[in-house]
Amino acid sequence: MNTEKPDGLTPSQTIGPFFAYALTPRAYGGPELASEQVAGEGVAGERIRIEGTVFDGDGVIVGDAMIETWQADAEGRFNAVGNAGFTGFGRAETTAEGAFFIETIRPGALPGPNGSTQAPHLTVSVFARGLLIRLATRIYFDDEPGNAQDPVLALVPAERRSTLIARRGTDGVFRFDIRLQGEGETVFFDV
Repeated sequence: MNTEKPDGLTPSQTIGPFFAYALTPRAYGGPELASEQVAGEGVAGERIRIEGTVFDGDGVIVGDAMIETWQADAEGRFNAVGNAGFTGFGRAETTAEGAFFIETIRPGALPGPNGSTQAPHLTVSVFARGLLIRLATRIYFDDEPGNAQDPVLALVPAERRSTLIARRGTDGVFRFDIRLQGEGETVFFDV
């Protein structure tokens, strides 16, 4: 019986950075499958950029996470027929400093359950080492009056809602950090 251990990844290690070669090939010199550019030039709506950093439970940056976003267009439509250049989907890998960004347009409000209206938001999935399944969250905007009536935000305890809110800076840039655990942990949804 051969008891030598093979070099490289073993089955118990493949959950780590293994996904990166297929899902973020640009980081390894491969062709781009999806990118941080959700809306091309000429797409109707307010152009915005969301920047952030991913932190683990100890406040240490996570330099190998992948962030995916999904959103409606400026009119609140997911199937944006006639809105060439708008994919509604973005994918960004974090840098060695844990930073990521998404360039898009500000989404419109969406219909919610029982005739309610959901405030403009991006749906976010986080993939990172040590996570066996993705983490799902949302990004809302601090200058959006509709947040007060959003049925999903209403389910989140008031003291935790700030973890779902991107803060407007200058020149259309919003700041949204993701904390995977610990103090100030981002609210994640069981979906």
